[in-house]
Order: sequence, then structure tokens, then C-alpha cells
Amino acid sequence: MTGLREGEYPTQLHMVWPEHLLDAPPPVQLPSGYSLRTYQPGDEPRFFKVMELADWPSWNAEKLRPWRERILPQGWFMVVHNANSEIVATAMAFRDRLEFGRQGGEIGWVACIPGHRGKGLGMAVSAAATTRLIEGGYHHIHLYTEDWRLAALKIYLELGYFPFLYAPDMPKRWRTICTQLQWPFTPEEWKS
Repeated sequence: MTGLREGEYPTQLHMVWPEHLLDAPPPVQLPSGYSLRTYQPGDEPRFFKVMELADWPSWNAEKLRPWRERILPQGWFMVVHNANSEIVATAMAFRDRLEFGRQGGEIGWVACIPGHRGKGLGMAVSAAATTRLIEGGYHHIHLYTEDWRLAALKIYLELGYFPFLYAPDMPKRWRTICTQLQWPFTPEEWKS
């Protein structure tokens, strides 16, 4: 499955934050030379550039609008490279649509530009977004991603997210992903 791209599967992967970790928000850790902050007016052009460099082209104000309406107050996170004050990573904490019969929160649009990957920045913004949802009182926290986003999948697993095996093809897909990541395949433990 190496090299899968969008459209390879009809359904996205879905991961959930386990209930037993609702009292244990993940720590936000950054390497030296970087700082974390929330959105500031005027960040949009650089955000669009980050998304383009992270392989999500065509972001603009129109594409952002429906997502922006769902972002929690103080729930849009940016990692800034201190040397040049540029945004290099981002993630959002959303109010959720009613999905799977429950109201909850979602982290999404986690991105880091290639020149700053491998430093824990994706982990930092993902942890910050998850923590914001926990602090906001959300009990059903989740995210969506694709099979081929292995670096992101490893971040989410390391943070504590569990795969949600909601479709018949999920166990096979997750077994392949876990093999690729050298991560234990333990579906019996993936309970929220």
C-alpha cells in the first residue's frame, strides 16, 4: 500500500480520542527555535502557503470559510519559526457536526511545511488542538485522515488516538498501516 493517494479508498480513516484520556491532555512540546500561538488576523496568506507546501493546494478564503465557522475560539494553532517569524505548521480544533450519533470535537487540517518536518511540530499542533477540545469540555474527540499519510498517522497513534474500525475494510487497512509504521496491531485495545 505504499504510495496510496487520495481516492484509493472510498472511506477515510477515522480515529478517536479514548475516554480514559479525557483527564490527561497530551503535552505540547516544541524544539528550541519555535513557538506556538493561536491565529492572528492576517495569518491567512501564510496559512494558504503552508497548506500548499503540505500537499493541499488551492486553499483560499472561500475554501477556508466553512472550516473557520467551526473553529473553537482560540482553537486555530500555528507554530512559528522564530528565526524568520513565519508560520510553518498548523492545526485546528473544530466544533463537530453530529456524527455517529454524538456531538463532539474534531482536530483537522494538521500541516507542516517540508523544510521543518521531523522536529515534532505536527505533534505539537495536534496536541494543542486535542488539549483545546478537552479544555472545551468535549467528550467525543476524533479526526479523519488517509492511509498514505503515515507520518500523521504515527503522530496520532503516539498522542493516544485509537483507530475506529467502523467499516468492514478497516481491520485490513489498519493492519497494513501498523506493519508499515512498526506499530502494534491491537484492535482489541482500540476501545474508547
